[in-house]
Amino acid sequence: MSEQFGEFVEVRRHGFVAELVLDRPKAMNAVSSAMAVSVGEACASLALDAGARVVVVSSSASRAFCVGADLKERNSFSDAELLRQRPVTRGAYGGVLELPMPVIAAVHGFALGGGFELALACDLIVADETAVVGLPEVSVGVIPGGGGTQLLPRRVGAARAAELIFSARRVEAREALEMG
Repeated sequence: MSEQFGEFVEVRRHGFVAELVLDRPKAMNAVSSAMAVSVGEACASLALDAGARVVVVSSSASRAFCVGADLKERNSFSDAELLRQRPVTRGAYGGVLELPMPVIAAVHGFALGGGFELALACDLIVADETAVVGLPEVSVGVIPGGGGTQLLPRRVGAARAAELIFSARRVEAREALEMG
């Protein structure tokens, strides 16, 4: 059984496990405004679902878990539109973070920027050997806006998090595991 939330998010049921599938494979799950709304709505529904005892956040894209913000969309926004979009994206990241049951990110391929922040909002991250994570925002003149500046230090410590955030360095699965 599955339920569609907007065009880019599907929730599949596997007994007591709810799988929240990011489903915008042509864009490697870049988070557009529409996708952010859908993630937030799916999380709101799951938070009230007594039949869901665990949530797995996964991806239908073959090369990526999620590559973060849809920069094509974001670059078309005026400053006022960017301000109006903040609560929308906050709803997506906060929705995952605030789910009342354990949440596991199933990461393969790229989890960059907001995609890594979605994974960090989960209680556990399970990554395969293809995973590459990072917060590249500073390389385009912005800071991580989906909670990464708070969530990454909790996992790897303040010094390692600062190095990764300030350098925008990408980390492959093995090194990420070693870092915690």
